[in-house]
Parts: sequence; structure tokens; C-alpha cells
Amino acid sequence: MGEYSIGDAIKLLMEQSGWKPKATELRLRQEWEQIVGKTIAKYTRDIKLYNKKLIIYSDVAVLKQELNMGKQQLMENINLYLGETAITEIVIS
Repeated sequence: MGEYSIGDAIKLLMEQSGWKPKATELRLRQEWEQIVGKTIAKYTRDIKLYNKKLIIYSDVAVLKQELNMGKQQLMENINLYLGETAITEIVIS
């Protein structure tokens, strides 16, 4: 049997157990303001992560328009922040 570091063992457990997407969503929720800034975080009602699709909920039409125009950059920033390709699509609702 191969040797694993504790970090590698936890990553393997998260991936094999199916907990990784929920853990990633939880991390996004907790660190949302640091990722997108105070203004966007303030006017974002909710976020959900499902099958690498991030759904961002907001009631502010101007913010929705800005987010729609900057989806690609936002997705790159989030993935860079997380250090993995956690998101492949963003939906603004």
C-alpha cells in the first residue's frame, strides 16, 4: 500500500466520497466577499454550485448585466482563487 500525506488522503477521501462539490460550494459561500469584493457580495442574494455550474442570484438588474458581461473573467478568477477548475459555467439569475 502506498504512502499518503494527510492532505493527499483528505483530498482522496473528498473526491471518492462525493463531498468535494459541497465542500467547494461551502468555501465559495464563506469566501465570496474576498473573491468578488464587497459591492458584488453585498448585492448577491445567493450562490449555488451544481455540476461545476455556479449559479449567482441577485435582484439588482445592473449587477446582473455586469456579471453577465464579465462571466469568463469571473470564472477564471474564481478557479484561480480556488486553485482548481471548480467552475466551468456561470449562470446569473
